[in-house]
Amino acid sequence: MKDHQDNDAPEYDGPSKSQLKREMHALQDLGKRMLDLSNDQLETLPISDTLRAAIEESRRIRQNEAKRRHLQYIGKVIRQEDDPEALAKAIDAFDAGSEEHTRRHHLAERWRDRMIAEGDSVVGEFFSYCPTADMQHLRNLARNARKDVEKQKNTGQARKLFRYLRECIDDAEAM
Repeated sequence: MKDHQDNDAPEYDGPSKSQLKREMHALQDLGKRMLDLSNDQLETLPISDTLRAAIEESRRIRQNEAKRRHLQYIGKVIRQEDDPEALAKAIDAFDAGSEEHTRRHHLAERWRDRMIAEGDSVVGEFFSYCPTADMQHLRNLARNARKDVEKQKNTGQARKLFRYLRECIDDAEAM
């Protein structure tokens, strides 16, 4: 009789049908967000050629029902990608309201402010943080921004420095 009770215990059969459906819809939503990205942004994402082709194809489809079906296909392709969570984080970085975008923005501001205030030693520190940066270009940008601050002029050099830092940070964290 005791063996019979042990056999009555429910076994885990994996996620429920509802959970699978929620996950599928989340991947489709991720696909929708990818369709809204520019070609340059799409190029920076670590995605397979199959997914890239599916997104390009989806952009050409005009019929609503065909778009809906193709979005389901994109969700299926995303499910087969190496790391859908990393893909979602990379897409969040493009979203101006996202926490990731804000974090990178503030990081670039801090580096810019330090480079202007402390000089070339900070450029070396940044290079160890982001080895793909062009050190000579970065030194020139920082020097020009420092000159603007010293002369109390605004010729846009600090903005140029910020943009380059942000670009380097985005590239470094996309890897």
